[in-house]
Amino acid sequence: MHSGRPRIVSVDYGERRVGLSIADPLRMFAQPLDTCSPEAAIEKLVAIHQSETIEVIVIGWPLEEEGSEGCATRHVNEYIRRLLSHMPDVNVVRWDERYTSEEAKVMLRGRSYRGKRGMVDQVAAGIILQEYLDAVSETTSPD
Repeated sequence: MHSGRPRIVSVDYGERRVGLSIADPLRMFAQPLDTCSPEAAIEKLVAIHQSETIEVIVIGWPLEEEGSEGCATRHVNEYIRRLLSHMPDVNVVRWDERYTSEEAKVMLRGRSYRGKRGMVDQVAAGIILQEYLDAVSETTSPD
């Protein structure tokens, strides 16, 4: 096991592609990690957990535009169940991901199309994680 500070990662789940992002050791910045299949993402997260210990997985929670849960949240809940079957000691935080994919596409505008689709998922995962890190920092910072 890694003796450093446990890591925080984020997941932007899709049935075909999963974007992954990881926080720097100081938990200030989200860094894109990978885009892969849902199964490969679980394998990658388990490997990170075994080598560095993951404390929190922040997973995009795909609420409907008006804020209600729907079919997509049921799929994410199933994926969370699968993640926790491999890493039962990890905390999972559901994070409102509305508009993160659109924001990621704007950030990637002007890039060549090759590989862009996979990058959208990584960047969206990074946006989710950065929002979480900023929120946690605001609630734990002394005034």
